[in-house]
Amino acid sequence: MKSTAFLALIALLPLIGCAGITGPAAPKAAAIAAPAPAPPPPDPKTQMAALETRIVALTEEQRLRMDPKAKKLALDDELTLIARERANDMAAKNYLAHAAPNGDTSASLLMAQDAKFQGLLGENLAAQHYVKQSGVNAEEFAQRFLDEWIKSQPHRENLAFADYDRTGVGAAVNGDTVYVAQLFAFILESKTDRDPNTEVTQFPSAEAARAAGQANGTASQEPLRLRGAEGGGPN
Repeated sequence: MKSTAFLALIALLPLIGCAGITGPAAPKAAAIAAPAPAPPPPDPKTQMAALETRIVALTEEQRLRMDPKAKKLALDDELTLIARERANDMAAKNYLAHAAPNGDTSASLLMAQDAKFQGLLGENLAAQHYVKQSGVNAEEFAQRFLDEWIKSQPHRENLAFADYDRTGVGAAVNGDTVYVAQLFAFILESKTDRDPNTEVTQFPSAEAARAAGQANGTASQEPLRLRGAEGGGPN
């Protein structure tokens, strides 16, 4: 919302002594200085770290409201790096999609970076415009991002999926737009390197990925033994 600054005009009225009252002359009115102009908001780029932190906190609070038994989300360095890479790429190229123009996805980036990765990966994306006069307030923008995700069923499912136990958030700004990527993961550690030719399997939701794993007989001991699966629907 665009904010408008109003300049307060203060009328200076002369002091008039009351008739019939004697005594020292009334003091002259002191000049009232015009209020200093409000300082400009901070550079939005300096607010991205605070925005990421606030999104993580609000996400955790929302998950517990949805399901008090949901696993606590640990902030994962690897997921954070990839989420930031995705946010920076969207900001630099001005797009909002699960796949970059060159075909990269969070899942493919994670698999390329971690030879042992096996698990389920969910992704929520969003973008918000801002105006220069207002800048970016981390608290307000984080709440708006979360509110939008809650309104969308696939994004809400990612937030609420109780088995996710790791997350990472990346935020970036370009022009008048803030881009955010939040990753959720349930990662199974493997003692052997994954086949580098393993393909990413995409599902419309984390529950769909779970069902696929169960149908394939891979969920008897671990409910999400899927390689490079990516949950979360279109934005």
